[in-house]
Amino acid sequence: MKKYILFITLFSLVGTFVYAQDGTTDSTVVVVEKDKPVRSPFESGYLIDAQTTVIQPAHTLEAVIQHKFGTIQNGRSDLWGVFAPGASIRLALDYVLVKNFQIGAGINNKKMTSDLNLKWTILQQTRKNTIPLALAFYGNVGVDGRNISEFESGNVQVAHELGQVNLFKFPDRLSYFSELIVGRKFSEKISLQTAISFTHFNVIGLPYDHDKVALHLNGRFKVSPQGSIIFNYDYPLKIKDISEQWTFVDHAKPNLAFGYEVSTSTHSFQMYMATATGLLAQENIMSNQNDLTKQQFVIGFNITRLWGF
Repeated sequence: MKKYILFITLFSLVGTFVYAQDGTTDSTVVVVEKDKPVRSPFESGYLIDAQTTVIQPAHTLEAVIQHKFGTIQNGRSDLWGVFAPGASIRLALDYVLVKNFQIGAGINNKKMTSDLNLKWTILQQTRKNTIPLALAFYGNVGVDGRNISEFESGNVQVAHELGQVNLFKFPDRLSYFSELIVGRKFSEKISLQTAISFTHFNVIGLPYDHDKVALHLNGRFKVSPQGSIIFNYDYPLKIKDISEQWTFVDHAKPNLAFGYEVSTSTHSFQMYMATATGLLAQENIMSNQNDLTKQQFVIGFNITRLWGF
């Protein structure tokens, strides 16, 4: 009989211990909720001429059409640049291989340049500010596709050596752009980004440098569930230590762009005005000569379409 009493007593003690651990007494089990990334800091991976920190979900394919008309300085005579010479268009496809890592390829008619690019979102801003900022890396390599006769009849000029030329080779077609982007969604309406970039051309005209560092600022202000006012500003720096020129006579001018974006779950349409005519970042950073004070703006638009696989 004593054995049964001892067994019942032990069983009761164990039951009481389990009951207490289950949270039915003063002891409380704390459940830690995972801090998730903020929703839609930007509507697309593109913001006019800039890249955002946004990468679509894994296995998403994004089709991109970018177009710029000529400058508006001639007014209605060429319909504010719509019928002006110098229009450019870029067609591209971007694919998200794995979460937060994207690769892409494009081609545009300016110098018939093809480009390969990648973007990696290193950090995502979270809703509870465990991570207060988004951090992304973007880079591309462009390949000038023009006929070899466009390159000084098959030769390229050696920097600082007038009259000295080298035979043109495939690496002379290449240009590179890389940037580190920091962004934050401040509220449901306001998102801002800043970035620093490095541009390099293997071959460039004598008035320009092979290397250029630039600063960037862009953002959006939502005015409706589908609509946003957007802007972009690129500022090439004058750094004498990496310059090959004695003066900055033809130093690239800043690129200012502003416009309006309409988006859905699968589409984004951006209509804007910008001072730079290029559709690759390295072109705008290295050689933009348009002056906003002289109405040297161009009208442009971006269209993106998403497919999930």
